[in-house]
Amino acid sequence: MAFKKLAIGNDHTAVEMKNEIMAYLEEKGYEVVNVGTDSPERFNYPVSGYKVAKMVVSGEVDGGILICGTGVGISLAANKVKGIRAVVCSEPYSARLSRMHNNTNIVAFGARVIGVETAKDIVDAWLGAEYEGGRHQVRVDMLAEIEETQALKAAEE
Repeated sequence: MAFKKLAIGNDHTAVEMKNEIMAYLEEKGYEVVNVGTDSPERFNYPVSGYKVAKMVVSGEVDGGILICGTGVGISLAANKVKGIRAVVCSEPYSARLSRMHNNTNIVAFGARVIGVETAKDIVDAWLGAEYEGGRHQVRVDMLAEIEETQALKAAEE
């Protein structure tokens, strides 16, 4: 699946990096929807992580980019949404393989961990990779089955 429209979310630690990544992507022709904060005032990352994730699973956007201090917290929030496979990366190799092998639909990174140029490399690697399917689909299906099992257990309670 080729990405054309992306949602981007962030917390207060990542405003500057988010703005640079948005501009970078828009220059490359991507449509980018900003659902993060534009203020340096404290902002709780689960809000942005959830918003981006909901936009991805609804099909409103093709994929998402999340940025907080480490990328961990915001990706955890996104991964709570059924159908999301968010990966946090500090280098491009993992980003590329996460698309190829895990069909990730959100990439995250930390504004306090990496610089803007590395963030651009991660985004390029992630957006440029294609899901291979095949032997990897078994594992992606297993992840979906775990989600379904949890949803069924919650409904029974």
